[in-house]
Amino acid sequence: MLSRLGRRVSRHRLLVVAAWALLVVMGATLAGDVFDRTVSVADAPAGSESLRASERLDALDPEGELVTAVLRGEDFFSPTVRDSATAVVGAIRAVPGVVDVTDAYTAGGAIGDDGRSSLIVVELDRALTGEAAVATASEVSALLHAIAVPEVLVGGPLLAEQAFVDRATTDAALGEGIAVILLIVLLTVALGSIRIALVPVVAALAAIAPTLAVLGGVARVTDVNEFAVNVVTILGLGLAVDYSLLIVLRLRDERAGNPDAAVDDLVGRTLAGAGRAVLVSGLAVGIALIGILVLGDPLLSGMALGGAVVVGFATLAGLTLVPACLSLALRALPAAGQRTWARPWARRPRAPRASLLARSTALAQRRPTVVALAATAILLALAAPVASLSLDDSDIRSLPASAEERRAYEASTTGFTGIGVEPVTVVLEGAVQQAEVTGVLDQIAALPEVADADLVQGLPAEVTAVAFTPVGDTATGPAAQRLVEAVRAIDAAVPLAVTGPAAALIDSRDHLLDRLPWAALVVAAASFGLLFALTRSVVIPVKALVLAALTVASTLGVLTAVFGWGWGAPVLGFAPTGTLDVTTPLLIGLLAFGLTMDYEVFLLARITERWRSRDRAADPRVANAEAVRHGIGRTGPVVTLAAAAICIVFLGFAFGGLVAMKEIGIGMVVAAILDVTLVRGLLLPALMTLLGRANWWPGGRSARRSSSDDTASVPVVRPGAEHVHDRGEPVRS
Repeated sequence: MLSRLGRRVSRHRLLVVAAWALLVVMGATLAGDVFDRTVSVADAPAGSESLRASERLDALDPEGELVTAVLRGEDFFSPTVRDSATAVVGAIRAVPGVVDVTDAYTAGGAIGDDGRSSLIVVELDRALTGEAAVATASEVSALLHAIAVPEVLVGGPLLAEQAFVDRATTDAALGEGIAVILLIVLLTVALGSIRIALVPVVAALAAIAPTLAVLGGVARVTDVNEFAVNVVTILGLGLAVDYSLLIVLRLRDERAGNPDAAVDDLVGRTLAGAGRAVLVSGLAVGIALIGILVLGDPLLSGMALGGAVVVGFATLAGLTLVPACLSLALRALPAAGQRTWARPWARRPRAPRASLLARSTALAQRRPTVVALAATAILLALAAPVASLSLDDSDIRSLPASAEERRAYEASTTGFTGIGVEPVTVVLEGAVQQAEVTGVLDQIAALPEVADADLVQGLPAEVTAVAFTPVGDTATGPAAQRLVEAVRAIDAAVPLAVTGPAAALIDSRDHLLDRLPWAALVVAAASFGLLFALTRSVVIPVKALVLAALTVASTLGVLTAVFGWGWGAPVLGFAPTGTLDVTTPLLIGLLAFGLTMDYEVFLLARITERWRSRDRAADPRVANAEAVRHGIGRTGPVVTLAAAAICIVFLGFAFGGLVAMKEIGIGMVVAAILDVTLVRGLLLPALMTLLGRANWWPGGRSARRSSSDDTASVPVVRPGAEHVHDRGEPVRS
């Protein structure tokens, strides 16, 4: 089927390219809609206690967005400061959409402990949402900066959130722009032609543009977070490059083995072998993203949905657009090792020259037991820090230390008596005068984690809410979490609910942990089914899942050391908090699982192809070892180059300004490096060599020859044949 598809795509190459061009234009035209419709999602899962309590308070006493400003650097009683602040505050009260202003000069606001600072709080109309609220907050911010003091720090939840989004968008645009340039340079040198190097970039554009249009449509019916756009562009770029490289290098091999074959036949042979790997890989990555949907997290779900769509388009582009483009530009594809303007130093080697993965495979097959034990020990050692993993929300500390919004928050929470971190708010169904309510409040106030308490004003008499400020300097720190758990453990005589940042963090963490086994089961079962369909083996899928788990665990261990322990702070430029974002381990875990399955499928497809075409008279252990050697030797350059491309793509995140984005970038780079070196380069060939014929249990259909479509380009392997091209040409890196 794939062979016929390849021939038809090649035969109608201009029509295929034109259809994709039309799809890209339509997608790009509609893609702008997604940027207007993305929204911030709730911090806590739907239906959780913290979210229900927060929504109840908002309904009982609606409050608009707040803009805060700290004025500092000058004596509070300075006439110049007083007159300037009074005039500006008057102008702010006249701004449409401003409903209240509290300041120390005209409305009894807070004065700093140092006597040289004061706090201004501006409340916006609660009817203002989205861009309208941001526009009004920006106008207020501009006025506040006009006050005649040495330093004005403006912040607040709305502006901090907008700063986070703006920073993420800017970092992503800059990182992706640089990544595309570096990718083109890398691929031009590796492939020897800029025309061929542009094919993966074109495929990425073709996958991303329509996906953004689809995401814009989805945003009309459900909440989609801004960061889903980042995931779409990164995944689309990475997967399109992976699939394009697999097709390009397989086509080059087919042409080398069949120099007189027609273009249509070459493309058909290419898709018969590499096309199956692209299809199964796309399904495997899509399954990992579906696993994220099973988690039901409001932030991750939008990312997963966009990611699943872009995987579909990237797979379709790999099976249609890439072959069509290569059919048009086949003459521009240099042979392996051929000297071109892009690599003037290259020359065809006279002796076979193995790729990096082929050399590591040879080592693993010579000493399979030692290599398997050593590689496993290293991966387990790298995974060990996971035992100390601590999770937190990406709060204001995720912004760079120099960000004004973060500095405003820190100045307001540390420089004013009575103003601290966000509290743990307890909502009780009963009047504050009731003995049952008073008794509960007294129990909470006596807890060692409570630093202060304030009655929430403006609520109906039959509802009581008290904001308990936890000890410590963070709203979601250990003390705040202990306070939430202690309050929820109280056997109260009246209905009680807890909300606030710490409660939302606990609810999110517990929700994700409850759903994680189901997500893991869905991903593992579906991945097992895909690999079984590819290999007709039970052993190989189980081994693949174990290796993927090792990759994920070691990646998370490295992340814990780099960010949780702060080992990477000097190089990456962030202030360590001792924690990872609560969603990072799951997002990185499932993305890294998809990445490792991607490479697994690439290699297994070629290994299986060789095993099925073996000489039935040969020793099964010898045939198995040769199939492993051949498959990794032939596909190793694809995997190595794809991993290098993925690292380039995700390094843009690593050196951005947001800690949460750094975690994702470094996590995916680490996953790619570990998987290609220790797992694919050493552990995979060592284990498959040790298992021998048992790899292919229960055998069955694997013992028969595949259809002509699947094995058209693979000859019978004679005993003793080692690392040669399908048609006799030496393998080159």
